Amino acid sequence: MSDLDSELVPLPPRYRFRDLLLGDQSFQNDDRVQVEFYVNENTFKERLKLFFIKNQRSSLRIRLLNFSLKLLTCLLYIVRVLLDDPALGIGCWGCPKQNYTFNESSSEINWAPILWVERKTALWATQVTVAAVSFLETTLLTYLSYKGNIWEQIFRVAFVLEMINTLPFIITIFWPPLRNLFIPVFLNCWLAKHALENMINDFHRAILRTQSAMFNQVLILFCTLLCLVFTGTCGIQHLERAGGNLSLLTSFYFCIVTFSTVGYGDVTPKIWPSQLLVAIMICVALVVLPLQFEELVYLWMERQKSGGNYSRHRAQTEKHVILCVSSLKIDLLMDFLNEFYAHPRLQDYYVVILCPTEMDIQVRRVLQIPLWSQRVIYLQGSALKDQDLMRAKMDNGEACFILSSRNEVDRTAADHQTILRAWAVKDFAPNCPLYVQILKPENKFHVKFAEHVVCEEECKYAMLALSCICPATPTLITLLVHTSRGQEGQDSPEQWQRMYGRCSGNEVYHIRMGDSKFFREYEGKSFTYAAFHAHKKYGVCLIGLKREESKSILLNPGPRHILAASDTCFYINITKEENSAFIFKQEEKQKKKGFAGQGLYEGSSRLPVHSIIASMGTVAMDLQNTECQPAQSGGGSGGSKLALPTENGSGSRRPSIAPVLEVADSSTLLPCDLLSDQSEDETTPSDEEGLSVVEYVKGYPPNSPYIGSSPTLCHLLPVKAPFCCLRLDKGCKHNSYEDAKAYGFKNRLIIVSAETAGNGLYNFIVPLRAYYRPRRELNPIVLLLDNRPDHHFLEAICCFPMVYYMEGSVDNLDSLLQCGIIYADNLVVVDKESTMSAKEDYMADAKTIVNVQTMFRLFPSLSITTELTHPSNMRFMQFRAKDSYSLALSRLEKRERENGSNLAFMFRLPFAAGRVFSISMLDTLLYQSFVKDYMIPITRLLLGLDTTPGSGYLCAMKVTEDDLWIRTYGRLFQKLCSSSAEIPIGIYRTESHVFSSSEPHNLRAQSQVSVSMEHHEETREAQGPWGSRAGTGGGGHTVGGGSAERPLLRRKSLPWARRLSRKGARHTGKAAAEEISQQRLRLHQRSERQELSELVKNRMKHLGLPTTGYEDVANLTASDVMNRVNLGYLQDEMNDQQNTLSYVLINPPPDTRLEPNDIVYLIRSDPLAHVASSSRSRKSSCSNKLASCNPETRDETQF
Repeated sequence: MSDLDSELVPLPPRYRFRDLLLGDQSFQNDDRVQVEFYVNENTFKERLKLFFIKNQRSSLRIRLLNFSLKLLTCLLYIVRVLLDDPALGIGCWGCPKQNYTFNESSSEINWAPILWVERKTALWATQVTVAAVSFLETTLLTYLSYKGNIWEQIFRVAFVLEMINTLPFIITIFWPPLRNLFIPVFLNCWLAKHALENMINDFHRAILRTQSAMFNQVLILFCTLLCLVFTGTCGIQHLERAGGNLSLLTSFYFCIVTFSTVGYGDVTPKIWPSQLLVAIMICVALVVLPLQFEELVYLWMERQKSGGNYSRHRAQTEKHVILCVSSLKIDLLMDFLNEFYAHPRLQDYYVVILCPTEMDIQVRRVLQIPLWSQRVIYLQGSALKDQDLMRAKMDNGEACFILSSRNEVDRTAADHQTILRAWAVKDFAPNCPLYVQILKPENKFHVKFAEHVVCEEECKYAMLALSCICPATPTLITLLVHTSRGQEGQDSPEQWQRMYGRCSGNEVYHIRMGDSKFFREYEGKSFTYAAFHAHKKYGVCLIGLKREESKSILLNPGPRHILAASDTCFYINITKEENSAFIFKQEEKQKKKGFAGQGLYEGSSRLPVHSIIASMGTVAMDLQNTECQPAQSGGGSGGSKLALPTENGSGSRRPSIAPVLEVADSSTLLPCDLLSDQSEDETTPSDEEGLSVVEYVKGYPPNSPYIGSSPTLCHLLPVKAPFCCLRLDKGCKHNSYEDAKAYGFKNRLIIVSAETAGNGLYNFIVPLRAYYRPRRELNPIVLLLDNRPDHHFLEAICCFPMVYYMEGSVDNLDSLLQCGIIYADNLVVVDKESTMSAKEDYMADAKTIVNVQTMFRLFPSLSITTELTHPSNMRFMQFRAKDSYSLALSRLEKRERENGSNLAFMFRLPFAAGRVFSISMLDTLLYQSFVKDYMIPITRLLLGLDTTPGSGYLCAMKVTEDDLWIRTYGRLFQKLCSSSAEIPIGIYRTESHVFSSSEPHNLRAQSQVSVSMEHHEETREAQGPWGSRAGTGGGGHTVGGGSAERPLLRRKSLPWARRLSRKGARHTGKAAAEEISQQRLRLHQRSERQELSELVKNRMKHLGLPTTGYEDVANLTASDVMNRVNLGYLQDEMNDQQNTLSYVLINPPPDTRLEPNDIVYLIRSDPLAHVASSSRSRKSSCSNKLASCNPETRDETQF
């Protein structure tokens, strides 16, 4: 223990008990060094440098003082010249004066007038004071800016001039005789110019603004010219004191005449020094001025490229919007300008374009047109730079449109750029409304803060899906979102073009019901009643409304919805109500003239209750398969809502239609209640499809591929399908099917050809699996993809019934056959991203167009909807070079474009029929949202992208021969409103067409002869195969084996040859020869189709696919051919001269006659809007009542 104690080290003194109580005093007294920073700036020289040079504001004041002193010296020189008179005597200060007279005959020069001048004492004192101050300032600045090379500072031009103009004045203080010595003070004008340049630079730095290079260069050029003239004027005037003794004004006149190269010769220098000075000044001007002008022109050209600035004054006094794009093409620019300035209240707005690329040549030419040059300003810059946003005055803008570059190969990268632009604009100008265009739906949530967002892929795939249910949906939506006055085609001799062009002017407008003349009389009445009577009285189509306390828009909320004065009504009309005039006596005038459409609604309001009930039928579902109709759909009035009423359907009395009730009655709304519960589908399936039908359930998809998708009630599988079962062309352990035929689908296929399985493709599937579609009408969906889909996409679609995918390309015939194209009704060809890399922009669609044209030849019965990148390329779809009618349509399009139409392409037959569309045509949806903020929500509701509770949906119905008793569109409106509370908004019409009267007479006569002859021959030749096939029953889609192809061709060729010989005997001369040549051409075309048919069948045999099912034009059944022709699918195949054309009529007049095979666009009310979840007994009674009447009426595709 003692050893341990001896080893302990004693505590240091500072750790004693006193230190523990009072603290460690030695630690507090430790040496600490305080470090001072920037001590170099504490010196006297650094403080002076900070004040005179470094500090922007103080330096600006010093330069302003210097500039003022230099101007003052120039003014003092002018004062001295005006006060000096050489005639009074010349000499030094205090010396006797001598008079001098110029002698022109003498060559000697008297230098005394040049060396000595007369300077007053007060003037001398002032000049000395100014010179002393300038000298001190120059010396101090030279000292402060000294960096080790004193000679560089001394021999600077500015320093030398400063010494020449200041030191002589200081010397005269000490040597008085030199006070009258001439000093070239006028050279201070160059120092003033230099001080002005520095002052402008300091001024821009002081106010933290980017200086304008153009302004600086113009200022330098002006100051250079001014200094040259001032120097020449003062120099010549002084030197000519020894010659002609010119005045200051005369010298100025001489310099202007000389520098302008006019040279009158009335004033000339007399002595050689002045002549030498003139020569030197001219040489300097010839060298300096061109350099200045060259720099100015260069800056002007650069300014034209960059666009300059949008002034703050204009931004505060005038309204402007900003268009941000990554690259500006002429098509995009014209679409924006035409749509934006189509609205009257936007005529005074300015458009500022902010683009990082240089202005295109075509864009430059357009912006030089006076119509746009005064309203459109192009700025080259980036939205990510605050300086460029400041140049565009983004914080004062009314709106900012940010568009994505859809022509990029990598659309995800294009979206990322758009997102950054939106963030930058929101950060710089948080109060500026944003209108953003996004390409891919998964990027939409990044810009959800924007006021309006349009996702291109969402809208595109939703429109393509609806086009398989409602024909020409892309055309319908495109016409609705374009601004038009309905003047297109009004000068055409074609009736369909005038009607189609007039109806294309219908747009969606809104108005508060209490302020509306259209709708305020229907306050307190049902929505359906107001819609029908507003259409009957004013011709407007009421499609939806919005409650004052709600932000949601409801399309066709149904008859149970009672209108209030505070509701906002949305309607379709040629123009808005504020621009309409009301002529209330028009109805009486039409009665006196016997107007045909006046009696459409007479007597309908006095029908008894039992007539109302008798005129009701079941609700027909969406149009899906027009050629496979139930046999019993045409019989009985209860099988169709447009069925002829039994009590007055015979005799001469015209059938009447039940009135539309002011307030909904539950007894008249049975179809709507039935739609809310489709339990009859589960309880009464057919024996063949009982197992498959029972497996489907209704619910919300469990997996959404991206954030922000609207939940939609759909038909789902009770258990998710394994990923291996989604592959169509390969079997797995769950099934061994390897082609579409093996699956035994009851309905025809829908095939989608896309490059990749993007998240937007999810929006194609959802509308086709929505809950309101009956299960028996669900079509199998096959995704033909160039690249294999990832697991996230398969996880999202595995819950949907009858959705498959396959790897392949649309340009590969084997892929098309394997995916079951011969069993398909619709093929959708989506634009591919890889084609965007074409060197020529408009060639991006070349591959798609040629592939689709090939499929039209190989599969003429197939309905193909194609997406193109450029709308102008739609003229190549179903291209026929020698078709006179196509050429006439091309001339019509050019004429409409010259007239300033925004829809010049609308008369192209593929677009009018809805066979082709371009997503760029929907850019106007974003532009219209600036004026109509409701257009995007309404379009999303129509396309099924959003499902607001209580809002209806878009569907279609077909008018058959048995439904023509309704006669007109107005009576159809009443029938639909009274029976099923559906709102029709338009017609898709298909009609046969012969050359119009606008063609030359001889060409028209020749065409009509060929039409009649070919039609007759083709009909007779085709009766045999159609008749035999019709008698066999079954599907009617089988053809013979490959061995029978050549005998069939010979059997068809021999009768044709005999008919040709008989026809040739009846006709002589040139007309007969032309007919024979046309018949031979027709026979040649038939042979070509047979060769194509044989090619397809050989490929099917090679792939091991059954050839039963392939159909060409010669083997179609009669009903198939008529349905295809009515839908416009066989325009190029059945007859080369007699065409069928299809077009869309939006909100046609009430007196429009219905025609067979018209397809009516409807907005059907939400079946689940007014159904109570607890009333199970009522649902079951409705289900039993429907089953007892007709178990198949719920699944009809006709009225």
